[in-house]
Amino acid sequence: MKSNYEIMRDSMQKKFLKYDQEHMIEKFNLKYDEDYLYIRFCKDWYRIHRRTGKVEGSADHFASCTDAGYNETMSIFDVLCDSKEGCSLSGRFCNMDQLKGTVRSAGPGSGLFVQQVRCFDGKTAMLGRACEALGGEKRTIGDVSYCLYPFDFLPMMLQFWNSDEEFPANLKIMWDENVLDYVRYETTFFIVSHMLSCIKERMDAESVQT
Repeated sequence: MKSNYEIMRDSMQKKFLKYDQEHMIEKFNLKYDEDYLYIRFCKDWYRIHRRTGKVEGSADHFASCTDAGYNETMSIFDVLCDSKEGCSLSGRFCNMDQLKGTVRSAGPGSGLFVQQVRCFDGKTAMLGRACEALGGEKRTIGDVSYCLYPFDFLPMMLQFWNSDEEFPANLKIMWDENVLDYVRYETTFFIVSHMLSCIKERMDAESVQT
């Protein structure tokens, strides 16, 4: 039996077929062929079948493929199908609770990534290498700070501080002020969740090797 997440994912695949694919190609400068549209998400390449809407991911240039999960599929479809016309970046980053059109609150989603924060604590060198493996550009704020690109055209900022005698470990995620021109607010959480999972996978792989 399919889960609710799989049902929603499959529903979005059907919805995708109603949109103008040629417009998507032009808008985001997508690679494409007769059968697929191609887009990079969190460093890996994905392809969307142009007649079924099925999304597949690959880490080896499509020598092998896996079905995209819920977070990946919803993030990709949200950008391609529902981003605003003329969307562009401001070049200014802000906290997730300070994005235009959102109601300010005390750290929205701050409890969602507690497990990842614990995994990162005391492992800043490994965290930095994982961010670089994902194409991150190093910044200077915090013990680890990188500008990451979930999509090639859409940056997010990761800042991390180790715990010490006075303060717990802290993870801060920032987006360009205009990110909601590209994706819905809830989709930013899907994207962050997948990016952190990719980081953790690389850290875990390095731990096994050492």
